[in-house]
Amino acid sequence: MRIIIYTGKGGVGKTSIAAATAYQMAAEGNRTIVLSTDAAHSLSDSLGIPLQHEPTLVSERLWAQEIDSLKETQRYWGNVRSWLSNFMHWANLDDIGSEELMVFPGFEELFSLLRIKEHVESGQFDAIIVDCAPTGETLRLLSYPQLLRWWVRNIFPYERKILKLARPIMKVTKGLELPSDDVMDSFIQVVDKLEKLQLVISDPEITSIRLVVNPEKMVISEARRAFTNLNLYGFHTDAVIVNKVMSEEAAEGYFAQWKLIQNRYEEEITHCFSPLPILRVPLMPLEVIGKEMLERVAAAAFHERECGAILHRGILEEVRKIESGYELRISLPFTEKRQLQLNQKGDELTLQVGSYKRIVALPRVLLGRQVESARLAEGVLMIHFGHVVES
Repeated sequence: MRIIIYTGKGGVGKTSIAAATAYQMAAEGNRTIVLSTDAAHSLSDSLGIPLQHEPTLVSERLWAQEIDSLKETQRYWGNVRSWLSNFMHWANLDDIGSEELMVFPGFEELFSLLRIKEHVESGQFDAIIVDCAPTGETLRLLSYPQLLRWWVRNIFPYERKILKLARPIMKVTKGLELPSDDVMDSFIQVVDKLEKLQLVISDPEITSIRLVVNPEKMVISEARRAFTNLNLYGFHTDAVIVNKVMSEEAAEGYFAQWKLIQNRYEEEITHCFSPLPILRVPLMPLEVIGKEMLERVAAAAFHERECGAILHRGILEEVRKIESGYELRISLPFTEKRQLQLNQKGDELTLQVGSYKRIVALPRVLLGRQVESARLAEGVLMIHFGHVVES
């Protein structure tokens, strides 16, 4: 099984690259599905055929799917949503705006990602290509399972006990039906599914994330931030695709200055993201729509490479034995010391880079050890753990 997730700033050409990769994977003999989890679907436009919520056969060994997030939300969140609707009615919040409060922000898109897990478990496909939301949305979605897992493990059991005691009292005195065990179980089941999904997409032998960029300043800046946070959450990036690169023939007259600017930013991309492979796709002379143009894009991007191969293997996190204890190393490229916050509580670390936070469950060898120091050097955070603290 191979999963390739494409993300990048809006407008860089993620959908075209994802669709092109899917055609190439199918041509290489893999049963392939390309699916769009972006709320603003454009996969059907790129392929030049209408798509539905369920997989549609596009060509030999190739299927495509535009996931309806509303249907997925009803499927996974129906019980919880029904209780929230009753609560809104009890609170006299029966207006259109209250509908927005019945699903946590980002959950609709997250439920769409669960289709990846289903396709993996079905065994129907050899490869899954994902046209994901723009980078900021993708990172927010990928970080949710870790935070939800922590909440279910640490807070949920106490809330459940309180609800069991409070249900009869609230129903009699206030007329409010607190969430039943079925509602709570529905939530736990969703979290379990999300945890399993995260195990799949964080496995470097199965899943790679590829950043799609254009040779432009703002796009590169966002890609750098995305790469940092993908490393923070333990997701493996195996390539950067530079899309819409002007050819030398096009660099005349009005576009001459643009080509010089692109050349400068191409050098910056190579410098910033080394040793990741940098794949280049030229600005095509025609709109990238349909099989023929998408195959041209794939040929330009991958040349003689096998597009489904793992194009780069990097170590995102490792524990090293040192003379005075152990050192946990986490790869955080482009990070500055002022952006970092690190806290330890028991056998968990809370690591924050800017507005993104990860809760790190310490590996067995570090259990019972306290953080003694930390330093950031050349894009790697090195956290020093001393000897085991006697309880």
